[in-house]
Amino acid sequence: MTNDGRRLRGMRSREAILEQAVGLASVEGLDGLSLGRLATATGLSKSGFFAHWAGKEQLQLDAVGWATRQWTEHVVAPALRAPAGVRRLFALHEARLKFYSDGVLPGGCFFFTVQAEFDDRPGPVRDRVAQAAAEWQAFIQRQVTEAITLGELAEGTDPAQLAYEIDALGEMVIIHSRLHDGAHSLTHARRAVLQRLRALCPDPTLLPED
Repeated sequence: MTNDGRRLRGMRSREAILEQAVGLASVEGLDGLSLGRLATATGLSKSGFFAHWAGKEQLQLDAVGWATRQWTEHVVAPALRAPAGVRRLFALHEARLKFYSDGVLPGGCFFFTVQAEFDDRPGPVRDRVAQAAAEWQAFIQRQVTEAITLGELAEGTDPAQLAYEIDALGEMVIIHSRLHDGAHSLTHARRAVLQRLRALCPDPTLLPED
């Protein structure tokens, strides 16, 4: 096998491990990751893991990176296909709800789980999780700001406040959909953001009806 072939196989092996790690962490948190469970899930030996990671902390950091990539592919990228402005902002919320309703992760949301796990535990993993959360908030805020600039949200709309509200309504789905009626939770979250945006939009016909 050529060096390129070995590198490609190694990369695929690493990605398979990270995919399993993010799925497990969405249920049990990053501390719940064990080499034994991941080895069983991926069909690799424990010794094979040390070719990719020297320790558990680096595995955890890389899992955050993989989860960010997954979120970008499933949530951010589809939303960016919508027209800039209020329609893209709502598409972002709908893509997030679809991510949850499709059951991409067994625990619903990797970031919701690990934020609660590491919010009061200083260190590199907490810093990486906090960075990912801050980047997500900043991305939502940029969509709000762009919508204001385009005249699709009322002047005086606070981008940070509206981004916070949209994100909070998305997070609430994770809890309610698993403890209560998932379909109703998704409907309420969709309607709440839609009504908020329509109330702020000078031309509410840009958005679907409630």
